[in-house]
Amino acid sequence: MSIVVQKFGGTSLKNENVRQQAVAHIKKAKAEGYHVVVVVSAMGREGDPYATDTLLSLPHSVDHLSARERDLLVGSGEIISSMVMSSMLVDEGLEAVAYTGRDAGILTNDEHGQAQIVSVQPQGIFNELRQGKVVVVCGFQGVSQEGHLTTLGRGGSDTSATALGVALKAEYVDIFTDVEGIMTADPRIVDDASALKRITYTEICNLAHHGAKVIHPRAVEIAMQHQVPIRVRSTTREDEGTLVTSVQHIEQLEGTVNDRLITGIAQVPHLTQLKVLAKENEYDLQLKVFKAMAENKISIDFINVNPLGVVYTVYDSVAQKAIDILKSMGYDPVVQSNCAKVSTVGAGMAGVPGVMAHIVEALTSEDIQILQSADSHATIWVLVKEEDMARAVQALHRKFELHNINS
Repeated sequence: MSIVVQKFGGTSLKNENVRQQAVAHIKKAKAEGYHVVVVVSAMGREGDPYATDTLLSLPHSVDHLSARERDLLVGSGEIISSMVMSSMLVDEGLEAVAYTGRDAGILTNDEHGQAQIVSVQPQGIFNELRQGKVVVVCGFQGVSQEGHLTTLGRGGSDTSATALGVALKAEYVDIFTDVEGIMTADPRIVDDASALKRITYTEICNLAHHGAKVIHPRAVEIAMQHQVPIRVRSTTREDEGTLVTSVQHIEQLEGTVNDRLITGIAQVPHLTQLKVLAKENEYDLQLKVFKAMAENKISIDFINVNPLGVVYTVYDSVAQKAIDILKSMGYDPVVQSNCAKVSTVGAGMAGVPGVMAHIVEALTSEDIQILQSADSHATIWVLVKEEDMARAVQALHRKFELHNINS
């Protein structure tokens, strides 16, 4: 079987017009000879009738719901979407059947709200595909070993799609969204941001982890482990969008070694930087600070450790809680509020001298102060004041000439 998995997010299902465009993509794939599995999110975004956040606002207080009941509530949006889409496909002359996550064989642990996929048993889907049907699967959901509906957390429909793509040995997993593909920067910040034709799994994981919201990194990691290509596509366009695949696959397609230095710029706002200085002869500061953050379920990022102390960031929303904890431990942290992390990503930067010099030069020329920096083999991060974030992204995009990336 030649199988393609097509995932349609909330913005691709929000009204009749875009749903018809989604149906057109499904019909085109069928006409090209593919067996098609469709994964759907809840329709629309917050405020739309069946969106996940809207459903959460329906009870008098969701705090009164158990974790299992909360999953039943938020999982209903995908069930509605699957019914609507399968009905539309039948109206268009296609045979279609709607499957819940349970029907699709997506087995998870019992961590309601943040369930992890344990295995996928897609025999039922294979049987439907052999009969020529389009199988419309509720994204974002699975079933626990106890038989209860579970949800997969943020990006859960992306994760459902790639997990099914792996289990079905699909040729592609198509992620349809409201943008034309993966961009070199946020087009709301950079007017001449370009849509990438191809990008590696590692690069998109880094962009996604550091602010780009087109696809969830967990979904990419599943596809990367099993080398299933992903195409990030626009629901309103007919082109194939951005191909996410391995370095080797890209080199085969392009007939040359991929020597692109920088692929894109991403950003994360609303951060607070905390500096904690060690007391004299205090050698376990790092252990005490990070353990306290973990015990209070405060996520930390952008960590620098040295003999004098530690520096890290937290989200603004939990900053005061983190500060209070540190003060209760006898520390007086240095606090820099209203920060943003700007990330320069590119698989080609590994081992190449001068990339950091270019970043510093670009930001210095705009009088943007670098508050902190760190790097990996494919990413260099800088922390700046949030008021400088947009100018920093624009300056780096210009410096690395990303508007010409497809030239």
